[in-house]
Amino acid sequence: MGRWRLVTVGALTAALAFTYALPVARADDGPPDPIGIGPLPLPPLPPIPGLPPLPFFPPPPGPPPPPPPSGCSTAARPFVPDTVDLTGIADDVQVVAVGRDSQNRPGAPPISHAGKYMMAFDLGSGVKPGDPHGNSLFNAHTWPDGSALGNEMLDRLHSGDHIVVHGSGGRICYRVTDRVEVPAEAVSNGRSRYFETAGPPQIAIAVCSGRRIGPGHWTKRTLWFAAPVR
Repeated sequence: MGRWRLVTVGALTAALAFTYALPVARADDGPPDPIGIGPLPLPPLPPIPGLPPLPFFPPPPGPPPPPPPSGCSTAARPFVPDTVDLTGIADDVQVVAVGRDSQNRPGAPPISHAGKYMMAFDLGSGVKPGDPHGNSLFNAHTWPDGSALGNEMLDRLHSGDHIVVHGSGGRICYRVTDRVEVPAEAVSNGRSRYFETAGPPQIAIAVCSGRRIGPGHWTKRTLWFAAPVR
C-alpha cells in the first residue's frame, strides 16, 4: 500500500505542475486573434426529423394610395377641358385648347408671363377626357429660371398624385400611374406612347426637361400618365 500511495501522490503532483505551467491569458496580453479572422462560426444545426420548417411571413404591404379628392368624376360625356387641378401643386390651372402646327405637332401655351402658368390641350388627337379609349394630351412650359408650371410639376408631381380635369361636361378625377423621362426626339417624332389613341382612357402630360440647349429646345421630355378614378 505504501508503494501505491507514493505513486498516486507523485502523479497528482505532476498533473498540478503541468496545469500551473500552462499560459494564462491576461488583459494586457493583446488580442487572442493575431491574424484577425475572429472566432470561427458555429456550423448550422442539422434539421430535426419530424419537426416542420418554420413558416415564412412575407413583409407587410406598403401604405395604400391616398384617397381621391372628394366629389370626383361627375362628367357624363367627353368634353374639352377648361381648367385642371394638380393636387398639392396648383388649382384652377387655365387650359387653352390648341390645334397642331404645320408639322402635326401639338401646340403649346402662349410664350408669355400668363402662358407659363397654363396648360395646353391638344385638339389634334381627337381624344377628349371622358372618351372610352386613348390619351387626352396636355403639355406645359418649362422655363430656365424655374418659374413655370412645368418646373413645379417636375419637382412635385409623382405617381399616386391626383389630377382633376374640369370642363363644360363636368369633371373627371385621375390618379398618376406613371412618370417617365425620355429623349426629346422620342416625342417629337410622334411615335411615343404619349400619342396612343387606342389604349385605355387616360390623360398624358408632357413638359420639357433635361438640359436646355437653346430657346424652346431641351434634351428630354418628362411624361405623366394618369388613369381615371372611378
